[in-house]
This record gives sequence, C-alpha cells and structure tokens, in this order.
Amino acid sequence: MARGGELEVATRPDLETLQVPGQQTAEPKKRVAYFYDQNIGNYHYAPGHPMKPHRIRMCHSLVMNYGLYNKMEIYRARPGSKKEMTAFHTDEYIDFLSRVSPDNMDAYAKEQMKFNVGDDCPIFEGLFEYCQLSAGGSMEGAARLNNGSCDIAVNWAGGLHHAKKTEASGFCYVNDIVLAILELLRYHPRVLYIDIDIHHGDGVEEAFYTTDRVMTVSFHKHGEYFPGTGEVRDVGAGPGKYYAVNFPLRDGIDDVTYKSIFEPVIQHVVDWYKPGAIVLQCGADSLSGDKLGCFNLSMKGHANCVAFVKKLNLPMLILGGGGYTMRNVARAWCYETGVAVGQEVGPDMPFNDYYEYFGPDYKLDVKPSNMDNANTVEYLEKIKQQVFENLARSKGAPSVQMQPVPRDLDLSDDEDLDDPEKRVPQRLWDKRVVPDNEFEESEDEETNGINGVRYAKSVRHSRVSKSDGATGQAGRPPRARGIVDVLPAAATKLKSPLDNIQSSGSSGNSNGAQQNGGDLANGSNSSVLANATAVTVEKDGDVVMGSESNGSAAPDASTSSNPATSGAAEQEAPASTAAESTATSDVAGRDTEMTEVP
Repeated sequence: MARGGELEVATRPDLETLQVPGQQTAEPKKRVAYFYDQNIGNYHYAPGHPMKPHRIRMCHSLVMNYGLYNKMEIYRARPGSKKEMTAFHTDEYIDFLSRVSPDNMDAYAKEQMKFNVGDDCPIFEGLFEYCQLSAGGSMEGAARLNNGSCDIAVNWAGGLHHAKKTEASGFCYVNDIVLAILELLRYHPRVLYIDIDIHHGDGVEEAFYTTDRVMTVSFHKHGEYFPGTGEVRDVGAGPGKYYAVNFPLRDGIDDVTYKSIFEPVIQHVVDWYKPGAIVLQCGADSLSGDKLGCFNLSMKGHANCVAFVKKLNLPMLILGGGGYTMRNVARAWCYETGVAVGQEVGPDMPFNDYYEYFGPDYKLDVKPSNMDNANTVEYLEKIKQQVFENLARSKGAPSVQMQPVPRDLDLSDDEDLDDPEKRVPQRLWDKRVVPDNEFEESEDEETNGINGVRYAKSVRHSRVSKSDGATGQAGRPPRARGIVDVLPAAATKLKSPLDNIQSSGSSGNSNGAQQNGGDLANGSNSSVLANATAVTVEKDGDVVMGSESNGSAAPDASTSSNPATSGAAEQEAPASTAAESTATSDVAGRDTEMTEVP
C-alpha cells in the first residue's frame, strides 16, 4: 500500500478460496480477530437504565457454545490508556472520567454539568474501567488490521458513537469509534464509516465533519428522535464537504426496503471514495421489537449489511452499539459473528449460561412484526438520488501526502505475560483456528468451562432406551462443534462396573466376574454408562449393577449365591455406596450431562 496515494491492490496468498457445494461463487476465507473481556458484563449503569453491558456476555456465551471460537482468534485487548483516549477527547474530560465515582460524585457537581454526565450517562462503579475496555478492543482491532494480522476485527463492546470530544452523550462516554478510525488513518489514506444503528452517529460525524479522509454514512431514524441530527442536507464542511452522507428513515422499515437502499448506496460510495478500510457499527436497536427502537428489521435483514460489506473484501472493523432488548441483541451479534467467520449458525439454540433468557422458542432468530412501513418507495428513491447527487459534487478519492508513520500501538499479545508453568499458554489456544478439514478436535473440559462452553443436556444427546426389559444404545445425532462430548473429570473418581466386578471376582467368584467383565469389555453392557448417575443403584441396602446377559437387571457377581463371598460383599457395600454416592452427587450438581464412554 502506498501511504501517500492510491491503494495498491495486491494478491493475498494467505487468503484461501472456499467453494461450497452447490454454490457458483467462491468467497475468500477471512482471518477474524475477536475481542472480548470477561469483565465487561460486570458493569451496571443504574437501576432501570436501558443500557446493559451484560448483553455482551450473553452474546459471547452463544459464540462459544455455537463453536464459532474455533474459526477465529480470540484476544483480550489491553485496556485503553488515558494518553490514547486523549488522541480525540480533551485531557480535562478524560481526567474527570478517571477520577469521578459514586462515592465522590457530589464533589464534582460542576464538572457533571459541564461534561453532560448524570442523567442518560450516569456515574457508576467502574465507569472509567468500562470505557477502557470498550476503547481498548476497538483500538487494538484497528491496529491488527493495520499490521495485516487479520482481515476482520470484531469488538461487540465498542460502537459508542454518541460521545463527543468534551462531553458524554446517549449512554456513551468515550468514542471508541473515533479512536479506532484515527488508528486506521495512520496506514490507510481513506476510511469509510458505516452506521446502521437506529440513532444517528452524530459523535463520529462531528469528529470528521471537516476532513475528506473519513467518509461517514449513517442510516437512521430522523425526526423527533434522539439525537435530532442527521438530515440529508448535512454533508460536511470545509475540506470535508460532501464527505458526510446521511440517509434519514421513517418508522417501520423492513428487510426488503432496507436492502434496497443500503446496498446501492454503499456500493456507490465504495466505488466513488475507494476507502482503504471500513468501520461498521452494528447497533442492534434497529431490530424489530427493540425497547427504544421503531424499525422492523429481522435478524437476517440486519446481518445482510454485514454480509454485503464483507463481500467488498476490504479490511473491516465490526463494532457493537445500541440495542436494548438483550436477548435479541445477543442473537443478532452472535449470528453476525458467524457471518464474519463464514459459518451459518442456528436456528436451534445450544445450551448455554443464559439459555432461559431465550424462551419460549429457544431459537436463534428475531422475526419482524406486522407494524406499518412508513417508508414509501417514492420517499426512499428521492433520498437516494439526493445522496448520489451529493457524492457527485465531491472530489472522489482524495490523495494524501506521504509522511512518517508514528509508532505502532502496543498490542496485548505479549508472551512475557504467559504462565511459565503451562506448556501451551492460553494465549496460543485462543489464537488457534481449527482447519476446515479437522472433524474431531481435542477438547479441554476445564478450559472450556472457564471460557463459557457448557455441556449439552439430555435433549442434545441420545439417551439409552429400555423396552421389554432389554437395553440398547440409541443412535446418536451428528456431533456439532461446541458440544463437548467427553466424560467430565469428576466422573473419573467413580468406580466403573468393570472395576467393581473384577475386584469382587478376585475374592472368590472369579468365574462370574470374568463372564460379566467380558461382556462389558465387548460392549454388550456399555449402555450402563449413559450417564454417571446410573453407574450404581442402591436397592434394599445392596449395590446392584446393570446387566444385559438375561435381558434384565441382574445383581453384581459379588452378591451372587456364593455363600463364601456374599457376606463380605454385604459388609463392603455400604461404604462403597456412600463413597460413590458422594462422588455421584458432586457430578450431578454440575450443569453438565455425561455421555457414553466407549
């Protein structure tokens, strides 16, 4: 790439070509970097406040349990520093955010008025740390796009597009989008910003209103609606005149009409402006049924914008934004993460930490309602033609003078922070992308549990069915990624039926034990291990083992008719049962479901 002029289009040998059976067109495989910090869901604006950072944790739980983490590199970004934030915001404003807290907010009453903090943007515990996490992920995503380590960067904690240079606005304190664009401008002569949030992206437009190096395109509700800006005639000023594009919309726009304006406008802008990178703000308050929204987009209609921009084959930073119906926000952003990595997800919902939130249908889908669409074809065509006329008045793709590039942003991928006690650090596991030709992967239950992967319950795995006194192993469904099909570590403390039979057989009934043990080894009784709680059954004070030899449950060989061993077995049974029941209850208390052991 030539930093002082047009972009040099080069062939990327690292981009593989995927050909899906039945498809005529091939799509280049994208390298995706996904940024998430587990602490982001701990922050709470205020009781009754519509903005809930917990939605990001819900989205991440779906991403993990759908197995999308296998298709991308996962990073925990370094929190943004005060110095980095002052690349756009004033020192005084950032210093105020870093000092104020619910405990001392009364001492900053004057500053709260000055910086517009208090109502829509309340002061809550950990406010500045929350801003650091949001800004850090967006800035590091831009930095990784600059150095070519990824093609798409995703940070759902970002997209806070209302924050101004010296004040908070619209639930936003630090404008991570502006900071990310400033990072992209260090390497790219032009950057395109696209905003599909229902609210106008006024903070980003205002920041670049007088420059031609950033073109802002916003599709939003206009009229008596926050923030009240974004008319079609707002086109920029000075050198940036006609480099701000606004498409005001009315209530109830649906998938078909939204697609009819979004795709031609963005395609025309890209052909005319020739950006080097794209920042896409995916505010989910434009979905149907949002608490603060009035559009009628479905989940797939919203995700079509991501799919279309992805096809432009430019470095892309995907950010979150608004969205106040938490379950729908998590659904949409998870689905759009799948679009970014090239994997279709849904509609069935996998078991996850927040499974109950998605009732009663438990589907990965947001359906449109029957609300009226106030956007007529004539109105949309009129606005679209005016947008095209404004673009024709601009100079097209402006050139940029060559100049030294400042030092690159410090990234979070620091091997000095790795745990020296671990042979393969977590950093390398998070960066691993599972190849498409790998159908079985080795799963680490403890690591997956920490990362939020939950084991499927009985509805996700076949259970052993018994009919007419006979046992049999039902056919198991195809194994899906993200469904960990292993025996949990706690279950290894239980004694298997084979161990019990062999130990009892050594005390005097070796023939019966060997017979039953041989049946278990041959797999005829393997269905007993369908779940760990069925390993032993206490009946009348005796431990009874499942058996298939006679088509019904039979007692253990240790409790057979041999008088020499039956008494000793009866004495040992209570202690063994107590120990095993303790371990069994420990396993049953977990939110995992055991699967069969071959």
